[in-house]
Amino acid sequence: MYKPNDHTTPPARTSSEKATTSGAKRLIDVVGAFTGLVATAPLTLPAAAAIRLTMGRPVLFRQLRPGLHGMPFTVMKFRTMVPSVDAEPTAAADESRLTPVGRFLRRTSIDEIPQLFNVLRGEMSLVGPRPLLLEYLDQYTPEQHRRHSVKPGITGLAQVAGRQNLAFSRRIALDLQYIDGWTLGLDLRILARTAKQLFRSDDTNPDTTRGPINDLRDSGTHKEGP
Repeated sequence: MYKPNDHTTPPARTSSEKATTSGAKRLIDVVGAFTGLVATAPLTLPAAAAIRLTMGRPVLFRQLRPGLHGMPFTVMKFRTMVPSVDAEPTAAADESRLTPVGRFLRRTSIDEIPQLFNVLRGEMSLVGPRPLLLEYLDQYTPEQHRRHSVKPGITGLAQVAGRQNLAFSRRIALDLQYIDGWTLGLDLRILARTAKQLFRSDDTNPDTTRGPINDLRDSGTHKEGP
């Protein structure tokens, strides 16, 4: 069986096998997203109320991100920052915009929960390469562009392997490794590892960093605009 750290290419699947496994993945996505929304309601309702009280409206942060085949879709997250007053925000400005409530939401990954709605809508999967920023699209190599050959995910191989502690190029390489070796079993193992990490802050940096794409250590999933 193919494992995440294997360097061999798994056997090619037939069209029938691909259709069956793709259908099973979508079923897991729908059931998992619906179950997740119900199970996390005791967290999301207070989170929404806290955002409304401390930051006002809107409660959700929406931003266009590249999805399947690079087509833009609107990703949803809980807001963690107050609006920017600068035309070109800096890392220091982002730090000042991050609220105590927002920092807590990021540290516990509660801010990511609204993306379960993206999963239900078919724009994302529970597991897959994280949706980065549209501005990166013209900086990818043709090989790196393959990360958009599948739906983006809420979690992925790169996230359970090190999250922001990995160099950007290493995260992209893990995304491609995931695509080449994808199985339902791999998805389930990634989901299990993600569940163990949910409330651990050692791999989660609540602050954003900016820099060249090859050196970037933050996935861009927390970059917020006005």
